[in-house]
Amino acid sequence: MKDTAPISQGIIAVAALFAVIAAGVAFVLYDFSFFASACIGGGVGLIAAIVLAIGWRAPAPGPDAVEEPVAKTPVAEPAPAPAEPAPAPVAAAPAPAPEPVPAPEPAPEPEPAPVAETVASSDDGTPKFLSAAREGGPDDLKQIKGVGPKLEKTLHEMGIYHFDQIADWGPKEQAWMDDNLAGFKGRATRDEWVPQAKTLAAGGATEFSKKVDKGDVY
Repeated sequence: MKDTAPISQGIIAVAALFAVIAAGVAFVLYDFSFFASACIGGGVGLIAAIVLAIGWRAPAPGPDAVEEPVAKTPVAEPAPAPAEPAPAPVAAAPAPAPEPVPAPEPAPEPEPAPVAETVASSDDGTPKFLSAAREGGPDDLKQIKGVGPKLEKTLHEMGIYHFDQIADWGPKEQAWMDDNLAGFKGRATRDEWVPQAKTLAAGGATEFSKKVDKGDVY
């Protein structure tokens, strides 16, 4: 449906609206005189009329406008390309043979425990000494009354580690020990080491050794 209002009337109406607004703003806000405000409004209205006249465009067609359908030329669809033959299956490569597992190395044979070498007694009464304790370790010589931690260390340094070594001493061996225990001379006979050692070597216990086992001495 076409617009029935003349274009010129629309331009004049819009220009007049701009002129009235401009004159009102100049008169109210900026305190111009009535004449000056009228001149400003007239100038603004004239400029608005010129702009509207230059930029006026015909209204776009409304929703009632019916467009004529344009006949479409059917486009022939291209023929489908022939299907390519499926590729032949590729044979899987054979799995590599497993590497041979090396046989485990034999465990090293345990070294035999060192055998304590015995030094035989001499004619002067030197006791039999050992170069090291027998298998299982030395006996707790502190269970003999009169043998403390320091004296036990001295006996080990001399080569005495076990009860049966002391139990085998005779009068000559006891006398030799009494004379050669530096700082402890006479202790072997005075504290009766041999009788105590015989009891302990046989698996027995003395009143003193019981106290040592309970922790009442050291």
